[in-house]
Amino acid sequence: MTLPDRPPLPPFTTETAQAKVRAAEDAWNSRDPDRVTPAYTETSQWRNRAEFVEGHAQIHAFLTRKWARELEYRLIKSLWAASGDRIAVRFAYEWHDDSGAWFRSFGNENWQFAPDGRMCRRIASINDLPIAAADRLFHWPAGPRPANHPGLEDLGL
Repeated sequence: MTLPDRPPLPPFTTETAQAKVRAAEDAWNSRDPDRVTPAYTETSQWRNRAEFVEGHAQIHAFLTRKWARELEYRLIKSLWAASGDRIAVRFAYEWHDDSGAWFRSFGNENWQFAPDGRMCRRIASINDLPIAAADRLFHWPAGPRPANHPGLEDLGL
């Protein structure tokens, strides 16, 4: 079965890369592996921290585990650079574990896309910083970040 294209398609301009980054942010903020997984090719390869994931089944299982552990997850992504079929992103997300301890996770991702606009490679480097609940910056309701919510630069992140 051939999946439909996932615009915007490469090669990316600054504007189309920004649209791709925001679409990815919105999808990940859904915390729905069924929504996120189809944005990747069936053979997509990931390095997430020290974990290596390949293909839809492993991506879906990874995301299911992630969002079962990272509660009240809120993510902001920011375009760093784009060229051809590649996009570099920096991001931060906030979450708490099942004991109520809060974290802000910071990182960088390198993305490569197939011609149909689905991601075929994702390399993520991530660091977790424990924070007090009072130091949280991402307070919108579950789901996509509101258009008027500050981005990473505005928040000094």
